[in-house]
Amino acid sequence: MNGILITFEGGEGSGKTTQIQNLVSWLESEFINTKLIVTREPGGTEGAELIRDLLVRGASDRWQPITEALLMSASRHEHIKNVVEPALERNEIVISDRFFDSTTIYQGVVGGVDAEAVAALTKLACGSVVPDLTFLLDMDAKVGLARAGNRDDGETRFEEKGLNFHQKVRDAFLQLAHTHKDRFVIVDATLTSSEIAQVIRSEVAQLVATRNTT
Repeated sequence: MNGILITFEGGEGSGKTTQIQNLVSWLESEFINTKLIVTREPGGTEGAELIRDLLVRGASDRWQPITEALLMSASRHEHIKNVVEPALERNEIVISDRFFDSTTIYQGVVGGVDAEAVAALTKLACGSVVPDLTFLLDMDAKVGLARAGNRDDGETRFEEKGLNFHQKVRDAFLQLAHTHKDRFVIVDATLTSSEIAQVIRSEVAQLVATRNTT
């Protein structure tokens, strides 16, 4: 098997963490000889996690969108070079909670940073690394924010940007997913957890089968 990069995207409270855990449990039971790396953005390395704290805590207007994009990209480059690329080179499966699509949407489309600038930062941070499969867990922004409000991890900076911001995030993610149908799978995040997990497993099983025959 060649290395595989699977990413999860979506608004706040869409259930990414739960579905990543479900996918990992299934992969470990179905592909016992396959090594998995589970990671997240921003974060994934010691240095990148320090940058994460700057981004996800504090006042919602703590940073300008361009500053956010620069910090996200700095964190991402550390993540790519120290975690993602080495794992892919070892033919492992990497599962990441968010990736560069989040910067495209949060800081770019919704935040207002020029699309060409965001693309240039992504290229600089990621090189040629692109997800093989991206799941967009889609749900109404108001419901997602209500779910996210039940967390007590203190990482509330983006939630505090308000409902209008997050409605724009949802719309932009859906448009991006329709533009990149080759790797995006839109999943109705209002389905039951088991129903969502089944959709994800089916898509991942097809991807793994394809890689095993090439």
